Amino acid sequence: MYSSNFFSKALSFFVIILCFSCSNKTNKIVIYSSLDTPKVNFAITDLSEVIGDNYITFESSDRYKSNITLHVEPEEKLKKEGFSIQKDDNKIVVTGYDEAGLMYGTLELAEQLKLYGFEGVKTITRNPYLEMRGPKFNIPLDVRTPSYSDVSDAAQNNIQHMWDFTFWKDYIDTMARYRYNYISLWNLHPFPSLVKVPGYEDIALNDVQRSTVKWKENYNLMAIGFDAPEILENPEIVKTISIEEKIEFWKKVMAYGKNRNIDFHFITWNIFDYGTQGKYGITDDRDNEITTDYFRKSVKQLFVTYPDLAGIGLTTGENMKGANHKEREAWAYDTYALGILDAAKEMPERQFKFIHRQHQSGAREIAEKFKSVVEADNVEFLFCFKYAKAHVYSATKQPFHENANYVEQIKGMKTLWGLRNDDTFYFRWGAPDFTREFIENLPYDVAKGIYFGSDQWIWGRDFLTNNPETPNQIEVSKHWYQWLLWGRLSYDPTISNNRFKDVLANHFSGIDADKLFSAWQNASMVYPITTGFHWGRLDFQWYIEGCKSRPQQAENETGFHDVNRFITLGVHPKSGNQSIPDYVKMITEGETTALKTPLDVVSKLHDVSDNALLNIKGLKTNENKELQFTINDIESLSFLGKYYAYKIEGATYLALYRKSNDKKHQELAVKSLEAALVFWEKYVSEAMSQNHNPLWTNRVGIVDWKQITEWVKLDIEIAKQ
Repeated sequence: MYSSNFFSKALSFFVIILCFSCSNKTNKIVIYSSLDTPKVNFAITDLSEVIGDNYITFESSDRYKSNITLHVEPEEKLKKEGFSIQKDDNKIVVTGYDEAGLMYGTLELAEQLKLYGFEGVKTITRNPYLEMRGPKFNIPLDVRTPSYSDVSDAAQNNIQHMWDFTFWKDYIDTMARYRYNYISLWNLHPFPSLVKVPGYEDIALNDVQRSTVKWKENYNLMAIGFDAPEILENPEIVKTISIEEKIEFWKKVMAYGKNRNIDFHFITWNIFDYGTQGKYGITDDRDNEITTDYFRKSVKQLFVTYPDLAGIGLTTGENMKGANHKEREAWAYDTYALGILDAAKEMPERQFKFIHRQHQSGAREIAEKFKSVVEADNVEFLFCFKYAKAHVYSATKQPFHENANYVEQIKGMKTLWGLRNDDTFYFRWGAPDFTREFIENLPYDVAKGIYFGSDQWIWGRDFLTNNPETPNQIEVSKHWYQWLLWGRLSYDPTISNNRFKDVLANHFSGIDADKLFSAWQNASMVYPITTGFHWGRLDFQWYIEGCKSRPQQAENETGFHDVNRFITLGVHPKSGNQSIPDYVKMITEGETTALKTPLDVVSKLHDVSDNALLNIKGLKTNENKELQFTINDIESLSFLGKYYAYKIEGATYLALYRKSNDKKHQELAVKSLEAALVFWEKYVSEAMSQNHNPLWTNRVGIVDWKQITEWVKLDIEIAKQ
């Protein structure tokens, strides 16, 4: 073993040597490591499971007598978190730039051995494509300190799990294997559930509470009013725990994350005073000096309390009551900026991240106001931009940063691109080609990384599945393929489809991986093809799995997007699609277009849905319940794709009829919408065979597939009028 003094001075490079020839005599593979660290040992555990526990012993005395050796050796081609795998005769050398790189390299080796055996291990060098790769996790800490998503089934079913270490252990391990390296926890005002702030100690909350109120369907879209009397006055205690125990809990969670190369960040919306209950004179008033002092001290105390907390972020504008850009940023500076500067000054040896969302504020104004944070030696200032609005599954190119002149405004500074997925809550998604192309189209030069997640969903534990094989399964395991794709391809977008097919073949033993891969990818494309055509950019404007929005955005009383709304709602600006009104105008005037017409979109939806349905034939089995669930999801999505194909077709013919008064177009519209009803009913039947419904969401209210069926029928009557 090298001495600890050596490691403190050495460059951060590490090597594993794997020799299989020795095992022929001893029937053992001996692993030697000069690094006895949690990150490396985590990966070794996966490696040992592949090789087989009966043939492994661990040695720490002599690396040259070992079959597998981990030691320090520089390699210039590697960067932070990078690794290489070299195979020479009967030896495999995995070199990591640092502990994280070695962990990822060992996980890669374990996967290659699992999929291909020793002979199939390939020599590769990999450095992370995006530096930061993490989830957006709206965290429901307590009814008194809610997240943006709290007024929903997803949050109410997950509050207790947020205080369960076994959840975080499984979640962190899974995310580490998928190459995520940070977790962003989003909450409107988390401080009372996390810290005791000097001078404001009485605000700290004991216990974890959930409300038993009979919830309304829809609440304020800006998250105002989550502390209504009927909500707070009907609590139940879901966990008895003191604030001191809460602090120890989150210290443990963050330390465990660090041991898996995963940092934690808290990100807030403002100004919210949830949990303070008016104590000390605190309000959500921007001009309240007590509030300003409390927030500043809370930010500092968060870092003082949690030594493994990597950073904090904020959003301005949600509840700033008419303040202009300058006023918003002045408050944010006086609270969050000065708070982190206080912490940075007190702990000069520690590195901090400060994340400021460019949301309802201008990037240039932010950069100027926060100059002292930008220039602080031990604080890294990052912007954050909602890159695809609420629908990452819309198009692989997005225009919104261009429209805001965002890249030029941040002047070479780095940003986290926010990838909001407010689409896939029920069904397992998996389209590697879409994911890869999307990631490669991100503006790379200013990209610090991404966060991927939802405002309409809590990626906690599954509560939707009827008769699950694994009750309370964590969502990132249920939706493992989706989360694997975004994590692995953000680290390495060169991963081929053949690798993913091999992963599927290993995950579902005995399956025809080519057919499953094709079916899954095609069914998953129903989301972007539909949303790229029927574009409601924000979460409350469109939820594809329920064909629904808030009533105002649907332009009716129900929120259902009927055939009229499919005519009037526009297309995604980078989808290459033509809207129905523009198509009708083109046909009427005898013109042509290079855009994809509505009927082209119809054809594409039929193609992907039919392909998926064709490929899952013969794949159904009663032996593997997870495979059953996956195929059910693929079939459900295929029926949903057929529904939207016929609905768009019906809307197009109905618009043509209204323009031309040609009865032939009306007849075609009615016929298409009748076919749409058939496939909606197939969709609902298949989806409900394994899923709970109705579902109460925080952004579009109650999604009741049976009720929506009645609204689908009304489309036919609309076309007949």
